[in-house]
Amino acid sequence: MSSDVSIALSPIQFSDLGLAEPILRAIADTGYTHPTPIQAQAIPLVLNGGDLMAGAQTGTGKTAGFTLPVLHLLHSKPLKAEAGKPRCLILTPTRELAAQVEESVQTYGKHLKLKSMVMFGGVGINPQVERLKKPLDILVATPGRLLDHAQQKNLDLSAVEILVLDEADRMLDMGFIRDIKRVLALLPKVRQNLLFSATFSDEIKELADNLLHNPGFVEVARRNTASELVEQTVHLVNQAHKRELMAHLIRQHDWKQVLIFTRTKHGANRLAEKLSKDGIAAAAIHGNKSQSARTKALAEFKDGTLPVLVATDIAARGLDIDQLPQVVNFELPNVPEDYVHRIGRTGRAGATGAAVSLVDAEEIKLLKGIERLIKREIPRVEVTDFVPSEKPVAETRAERPERPARQPRAQGSGQGRNQSQRQGSGQNQGQGQQPGQGRQSRNENRNGGQDARAGKPRQGQGQGQPQGNRQGPNANRQGQDNRAPRRAGGQGNSQGAGQDQGRAEKPAKPEKFMSEAARHQAMPQVGLFVPPQPPKRQFNNNGNSGRPNRGRR
Repeated sequence: MSSDVSIALSPIQFSDLGLAEPILRAIADTGYTHPTPIQAQAIPLVLNGGDLMAGAQTGTGKTAGFTLPVLHLLHSKPLKAEAGKPRCLILTPTRELAAQVEESVQTYGKHLKLKSMVMFGGVGINPQVERLKKPLDILVATPGRLLDHAQQKNLDLSAVEILVLDEADRMLDMGFIRDIKRVLALLPKVRQNLLFSATFSDEIKELADNLLHNPGFVEVARRNTASELVEQTVHLVNQAHKRELMAHLIRQHDWKQVLIFTRTKHGANRLAEKLSKDGIAAAAIHGNKSQSARTKALAEFKDGTLPVLVATDIAARGLDIDQLPQVVNFELPNVPEDYVHRIGRTGRAGATGAAVSLVDAEEIKLLKGIERLIKREIPRVEVTDFVPSEKPVAETRAERPERPARQPRAQGSGQGRNQSQRQGSGQNQGQGQQPGQGRQSRNENRNGGQDARAGKPRQGQGQGQPQGNRQGPNANRQGQDNRAPRRAGGQGNSQGAGQDQGRAEKPAKPEKFMSEAARHQAMPQVGLFVPPQPPKRQFNNNGNSGRPNRGRR
């Protein structure tokens, strides 16, 4: 609400809108005299008591557009405030935006007796529970924490007279549509609904059709347009050199207050750390940061103590900083509309600003989508005095140094003993089994099936070793051995070994060493804990008694 620009755009003054005297006094304390176009059109409609659907680009004063008339309506109908029973509910998508809306309520309602509070997640719930035990008129909240208090019966929404959805499009983008419907179910049927949004998508219009009743419509700017007061430029740079270029631009232009947007939380942390190492004070805010850390970083950035603030898109709608001169898109957003909201942090309320975008070759497609949305081409500017280093910091996983390949295990380690045992067992079979060697022979027979499947004949069988007593007691088992190679695989396949040698030689795969426990684990196991089946009961149909004959146990 800058008087410099709004005088030409809106010749009327706040005193002409019919607001209460205490509210006009608070507006005068802030230094504003003329409303912005969205305020000049929306305030009279809200004061008439009807529903409203209003849209304008960011930085045009939408918050005051509903805060001022809501304060007037509640002040003109004085009621005794009850604990945990607000008369006005304002829903916002983010914590930062909720805090700033409540701050606006405090600023313009400081001469009124209305009580307000802000409620959002990420902080302790107990202080909010204690605050709800006191009288309350205006509640500013995010949907998630609001439903938490409603489920715990800390909050009663049956007395809400005015519902405000601020940044409704952002709430839908963040997946709050179900929460919004649950909140609407807790509200009285008769109420005044105000829907404020920076953009009007088809989903927003569908929500408005179900929520609003014969609403007034206000739109002071074309849908999804960037402010003409923001100077936009693009620097084409490799992704690996972006952080170096970012530090170079801050030093070269001596930026004292710059807001940088990244696409991911991890990228925001890495950029803030890089700038800090280069001697540039920077901090990151995103969803993983605690609310206290986010509040502290935002407060330091506003008062000029912190020159660089790195944020994700979650903060694009919630930051309202007076006279912010510079915004940088370190990475272009995936959604073109988010670009409009990012650069809308500067050039607010008639002030000028600049927005710089660092674009990699892979982001050209995103840049084209943004230019189609805003219906203008963003000029490309080359940074002539920037010389990137030869070895930039790796940005992607593919550019990281590869780990050395793991050396394969030495062949033969742990196999010589097994082979010698197999050979020895083969010789023992050729010479005939001794009385004390039955168990060893059975183990070798059990392992023979696996050796045959691996394509490598066991040593000592079918290769010129003495046959001995093979055609003795085991001669009758050869037919069974072919069907069940697990029990006597080596013996059953001894005759086929010679045929395998006559075939076309194929490169044999190296035998994978397996311990005795691994072999046993690879074998099919019989269920050890199968419950015994109860015996079938036999019924005696000859007699007339019909009693069951339990049969033998």
